[in-house]
Amino acid sequence: MAVGAEQGRLGENGRSNAPSRDAGSSPCSSLKMFLGALSFAYFSKSLSGSYMKSTITQLERRFDIPSYLIGVIDGSFEVGNLLVIAFVSYFGAKLHRPKIIAIGCLLMSIGTFIIALPHFIIGRYEFETSVRWEINSTDSPAPCPKNSAAIVAQGSVLPGVPNTKCEGESNMSMWIYVLLGNVLRGIGETPVQPLGISYIDDFASQENAALYVGCVQTISVVGPVFGYLLGSMCAKIYVDIGFVNMETISIGPSDSRWVGAWWLGYLIAGVLTLLSAVPFWFLPRSLPVGQKGATRCTPEQTSFIKDSPLLENKYPADEPTGFLEMARDFIPTLRILLGNPIYLIYLCVTIIQLNSLIGMVTYKPKYIEQHFGQSASKANFLMGVVNIPAVALGMFSGGLCMKKLKLSLMGAAKFAFSTSLIGYFLSLFFFAMSCENAKVAGVTVPYDGMDVLLFDKPSAFTACNSDCVCSANDWDPVCGEDGITYVSPCLAGCTRSDGSGSNTVFTQCSCVGSAGNLTARTGQCLDREDCDRMFPYFLALSVITSFIISLGGTPGYMLLIRCIEPQLKSLALGFHALATRTLAGIPAPIYFGAIIDTTCLKWGQKRCGGIGACRIYNTAAYRTAYLGLTLSLRSASFLVCIPGFLLLRQQVRREQRNAVRGALANGGAEMEALGKDETADREAAVVPETKSVREPVVRDTEGSQPTAEHHSRDRETRL
Repeated sequence: MAVGAEQGRLGENGRSNAPSRDAGSSPCSSLKMFLGALSFAYFSKSLSGSYMKSTITQLERRFDIPSYLIGVIDGSFEVGNLLVIAFVSYFGAKLHRPKIIAIGCLLMSIGTFIIALPHFIIGRYEFETSVRWEINSTDSPAPCPKNSAAIVAQGSVLPGVPNTKCEGESNMSMWIYVLLGNVLRGIGETPVQPLGISYIDDFASQENAALYVGCVQTISVVGPVFGYLLGSMCAKIYVDIGFVNMETISIGPSDSRWVGAWWLGYLIAGVLTLLSAVPFWFLPRSLPVGQKGATRCTPEQTSFIKDSPLLENKYPADEPTGFLEMARDFIPTLRILLGNPIYLIYLCVTIIQLNSLIGMVTYKPKYIEQHFGQSASKANFLMGVVNIPAVALGMFSGGLCMKKLKLSLMGAAKFAFSTSLIGYFLSLFFFAMSCENAKVAGVTVPYDGMDVLLFDKPSAFTACNSDCVCSANDWDPVCGEDGITYVSPCLAGCTRSDGSGSNTVFTQCSCVGSAGNLTARTGQCLDREDCDRMFPYFLALSVITSFIISLGGTPGYMLLIRCIEPQLKSLALGFHALATRTLAGIPAPIYFGAIIDTTCLKWGQKRCGGIGACRIYNTAAYRTAYLGLTLSLRSASFLVCIPGFLLLRQQVRREQRNAVRGALANGGAEMEALGKDETADREAAVVPETKSVREPVVRDTEGSQPTAEHHSRDRETRL
């Protein structure tokens, strides 16, 4: 009974000091099952995270919110993570880790479903338009009503008159559900990485642990590829697919009012995350430690000795420490860590560079859409197929280069700095890859078509549409035969429309063309040859810069590990993750979005009043703000690197001098020890000879004369 109780006892942090109680389960198969489950969990969480990035513009348009609010939603994931990361990291390691991970995956799944919930309670999507078309109507309403009675007859709202449809609607914005769901996703994601990696490291053999962790990290890179591809697929599908007649929809995926089936991807991601939680419920709390060199699981290999030296080496026992004692030691230890100037400078550099990186990645699909006129579907597809694989290849190649070149601490720092600097200079060429602003009458060009920008004083009304009672707030663009986009068919002065849906053609448009009698069709004019020629070069340069910058990722991370004392490593990594999430992951999307909002030329209008999502941006200002802010942050990080290099060089030289002094001291001590040994040997050889000379005759205790045996013993002693 005592033996059974001893075998069933668990060691520190939930590690087993005995084989699993279930004799039918193999520890090797359980570990492989855990590895597969953790890989699937990594895939699911990274897929849903990248899918969130791919739906930024869809959420903006669906909920009529500006970019900075999208930044708040995106950063809420980090908020949820920070709320529980300390508790999970400390208490989770002492509990049933697989079940804690299962609970986390379940919370992630619930949060993902909550994000999709507004689609089912908010009603159908109604994009702003000044004209409604009906399929079975032979008499379409006039795009250019001449009086207020005509507007009321069409079911539209008079300019300046409150919309009665707002009565009874909830004042709470639906995007709050997306925010709360993303916070819950962040809470659920917290235990997956620290508890999963520690479980593998605890129960895998030393030679297999690194391989298993590498497999999991590789899967986490594959997830974003599928996340962006899922975003590309859903962006092609109309948001209310299956509930509306698509023939009545007059907009396409390239229209700034188009909203894809954003909710569909969240349902798929939620189901995947829910499935990833299932295997963890059936995994044991602990496993026997894998033996070094074991290739197969046999009864001998699965047996476990409680006081094994292998276990003692891998899991050094911690002295029992009270909570108050740990609390008293925390502040002095943190002060020592932050007193390391190299670590502090490294922390500042990574925070600044991550601000640049997170802001750039978050709004890069939107930049491709707005600047190069690509659809959201194509932008997400290119992010998943082109950019993400380049980053993954760069990280792998950086680690390989570090291994082949056998980089020292200073070498790793120079390698990371050089790759970042090369990527910085290459990124400057993005400024040259510019596109002209879309020609929108009354917004970017006057109605006469002259290339004079009207950013400061836009005017939607002119003499050619003065007879029409139009709203300047509507955004229902039409493309005239003259190649200019007009804000609405009413502002284009069109008096007649033929057809329905996307096939509608407007005729007798008084503002289109010099004669004022040309036609217009629905949608913006997409003929931008300069952007079509420039876009492939942008993609190629984007892939090259992403690869080069990612080369320095692994050496830079190793620099973080090597620049601190071993006993402070865990605290340094944890504080680094906390600081980067708090000072980069949360604020970067918010202020990037706020700065991008300043470049908007035409805001959409909510049905109940207020500014909605931006419909068209000043292309040149958008490029300057987006690229300028990204590169400015990286420039600041390079300036901070200068004192870091000086301090690092001093530390390396100091360590080299100490190593030389230590070697000399050890060498001197060894020479002195050797000299003493030689002297002792000589003395040991001389003393017997001296005794044999001075005492040639040795009498026994009885005083007898020396015998032949005595002389023989003396000779043996001298020899």
